[in-house]
Amino acid sequence: MDPAAAQSAPFVWGIVGTGAIAGLFAEDLHLIPGARLGAVHSRSLDKAQDFAARFGGATAYDDLDAFLADPAIEAVYIATPNNLHALQALAAIAAGKPVLIEKPIALSSGDVEAIAKAAAERGVFAMEAMWTRFLPAIVALRQHLAAGRIGRIRRLRADLSYFHPQQPGSRFFEPALGGGAALDLGVYPLSLALHLLGQPERVEGRWFSSASGVDLRSEFALHYPEATAELSCGFDRDGANLLLIEGSEGSLRIEAPFLKAQRLMQFAPGALATPWRERNNPAFLRKVLDRLPLPGVRRETFPFPGNGLQFQAQAVMTAIRTGATRCETMPLAESAAVLGMIEMVRAQPAAAAAR
Repeated sequence: MDPAAAQSAPFVWGIVGTGAIAGLFAEDLHLIPGARLGAVHSRSLDKAQDFAARFGGATAYDDLDAFLADPAIEAVYIATPNNLHALQALAAIAAGKPVLIEKPIALSSGDVEAIAKAAAERGVFAMEAMWTRFLPAIVALRQHLAAGRIGRIRRLRADLSYFHPQQPGSRFFEPALGGGAALDLGVYPLSLALHLLGQPERVEGRWFSSASGVDLRSEFALHYPEATAELSCGFDRDGANLLLIEGSEGSLRIEAPFLKAQRLMQFAPGALATPWRERNNPAFLRKVLDRLPLPGVRRETFPFPGNGLQFQAQAVMTAIRTGATRCETMPLAESAAVLGMIEMVRAQPAAAAAR
């Protein structure tokens, strides 16, 4: 096939996994012109066939090697349990398939380095599916920061917490499945902090243990020359789930849930009453206040169809079609750095009790 024909041909994805996130990704492929699902793999052929039927009749596989040998697949999306990500990513790379790996990309920074090394040696594209970085609201946020809209950045705060009961066998708390709040939720604020502020000079933190031994809650402090990022995550509560950046000339806030960013608010100096100070106010009152015209407050909305996974998928498709083997928006080095910070904090003894 000549290059022009290759560029105009449909971009064919293969998905490993048939769970909830795999379904959301398959749904969002329908929002990208020229993208289609061509194959799906599950250890259960029945599940693979059911998934394929739901999303347009893709080829179903229960053998990973056969799936990876499918010549129609142009890129693989790995959407399996956390503990399988690195092994399956390495298998895809060995087969010469570009790969998008659901977060967390692996369970250790060493595994990410192995993925990066294999991808570089094989000349194959590989990226963590940190989809929030690609959302239009986050793109706009970075542009505002680069333009100096809030002056010098002094502090970034973000909490991502959703309550989950500590049930035996739950993937959220099962060590063998890569459970724990930091791997499931903490990667989001940590990754965005690196994306917005760069590599910190120093990292501190603490974690609180669940009954199974994984972290029920984790807290991180990333120190920069002129700023600090205060980040937290947990299964012990439903949190504010906002991202707030305070500067010398105002503040910017991504509304909840910031991992699916759609609303960006800019506050002039002195105009911000942070949600952290409003916890005693009813939720509906906070929502009303956030929508009223207020002096010193500017609102931007970035609605999108679907689940928001289409933006990262489009970026991967563009990179692969142009011959790139990495994505500047989500480099593997930052995926490794995030896991390195989690490892550093988790290497400490657990704190006495969650607050």
